[in-house]
Amino acid sequence: MKKISVILLILVGTVSVFVALKPHKPKRPNIVFIMSDDHAYQAISAYDKRLTSTPNIDRIAKDGMLFTNACVTNSICAPSRAVILTGKHSHINGKVDNYFPFDTTNITFPQLLQANGYQTAMFGKLHFGNNPKGFDEFQILPDQGNYYNPDIITKKEGPKKLMGYVTDLITDITLNWLKNERDPDKPFFLAYLHKAPHREWIPAERHYKEFIHKTFPEPSTLFDNYEGRGSAAKEAEMNLLKHMNWAGDSKVFPENMKKLGIKESHSYDIALYNATVGRMNPEQRKVWDDTYRPMNEEFMKKYPSMTEKEKMQWRYQRYMQDYLGCIASVDEGVGKVLDFLKENGLDENTIVVYTSDQGFYLGEHGWFDKRFIFDESFKTPLIVKWPGIIKAGSKNSQMVQNLDFAQTFLEAAGIKPPSDMQGESLIPIFKGQGKNFRDAAYYHYYEYPSVHMVKRHYGIVTEQFKLIHFYYDVDEWELYDRRKDKNELKNVYNDPAYAKIKADLHKKLAQLRIKYKDSEELDKMYIAKYKELEKSGKIFR
Repeated sequence: MKKISVILLILVGTVSVFVALKPHKPKRPNIVFIMSDDHAYQAISAYDKRLTSTPNIDRIAKDGMLFTNACVTNSICAPSRAVILTGKHSHINGKVDNYFPFDTTNITFPQLLQANGYQTAMFGKLHFGNNPKGFDEFQILPDQGNYYNPDIITKKEGPKKLMGYVTDLITDITLNWLKNERDPDKPFFLAYLHKAPHREWIPAERHYKEFIHKTFPEPSTLFDNYEGRGSAAKEAEMNLLKHMNWAGDSKVFPENMKKLGIKESHSYDIALYNATVGRMNPEQRKVWDDTYRPMNEEFMKKYPSMTEKEKMQWRYQRYMQDYLGCIASVDEGVGKVLDFLKENGLDENTIVVYTSDQGFYLGEHGWFDKRFIFDESFKTPLIVKWPGIIKAGSKNSQMVQNLDFAQTFLEAAGIKPPSDMQGESLIPIFKGQGKNFRDAAYYHYYEYPSVHMVKRHYGIVTEQFKLIHFYYDVDEWELYDRRKDKNELKNVYNDPAYAKIKADLHKKLAQLRIKYKDSEELDKMYIAKYKELEKSGKIFR
């Protein structure tokens, strides 16, 4: 009997040693994907401290990696989101602009995460489609959504109306899911998606009362005259003074516009003001009026004697006060989510990403909006933390794109990406092993002629150079030296000193067009389809 007991003990000990020696399968990371709409990298203090402070977004940079050349493939809202979800360029996923429909036969990375054991949730602004695939739970804003008392589409309860400020509501919904609906036995993918700071820039009342009194430094190119460049920059309709709405954007009361003889910038100027501010309940509206009426009264006294330069400067300050006021709430919400992850022991095995669907002009070149391949529009904030993988406080200047998110998340989850995805995993860069990552990014913008009138163009961008082809109603090429000309003011396409560089970039651009399956034939096809939409009256001008 003793002999049998000894043998059993030896066997048990052997099994225990075997189990101990067996490699431990690492736990798959959670993924929190935070995206704001039209959040310029210039408006994050981890990138640039001149305009505002974003201490909570900066926490991600402090604990992770900040990308200084992250960029998009197509700088416009819905197409950018389609690229992120599919890992495919716009001409492949079908969503080339805000009018063309998304090809719903595309497989998105959340579908693959969900099919492979991840719990998935999306809260906030999707911007296209009301039934996102691959999510166990979603609550999303219809189309652009509203800043105050927004409508929302839910997976379980259908449409409903919420009371409050949209950024705070999206944060509260997100935290409720993390606290009460998350399955602790599953890894999760959480898309936490803000409407802010999208136009018409309505901050939370706690912030507009603060920001309306602030003054911000002007960009050096606020009064750009576009000399030395082609027709695209000259003809774009994004000028703060000429094209920004007086009521909808600058918050000049419609009755004051009438008294001053100010005409609407667009037919929808006053209508947008009424539609946004008109959603406020009486208590919200009183705070709004009490804050913005004094600003209006001061403006009415100044306006009759203001020069064109002074009007431009006034409109820039008004823009920044509301735009940056919107971001203040986003930063607070990010802080709450980060705090929850830390307090509940989730932060050590969670990838946290902060980004935007594209960049945005904050008065540079006299502009607002996006669309161009020029840096303020083309570049997007990207900050990622992943404890144990990414070195805290690191920076990267390589040409990474929103095209890369899908494959990155799938690889992190141990899932093989579909062969038709066109991005590259960022994980080697996270680990400091991205030496052979792409050396050039491809870009293509389609929505013309339409609102803001930015011409169709495609191009190639490296860390030092940018070659652009504007087409459709023109045939113009532009070349910029990004290191010597950081504001992109001088087109050196015809400069003999850049002849060799130009030839090399033309060759590489042609190769990228082939690699990503883009072509003149596709350009012509999308132009023909766009003209059909124009004829049917579906294009917004």
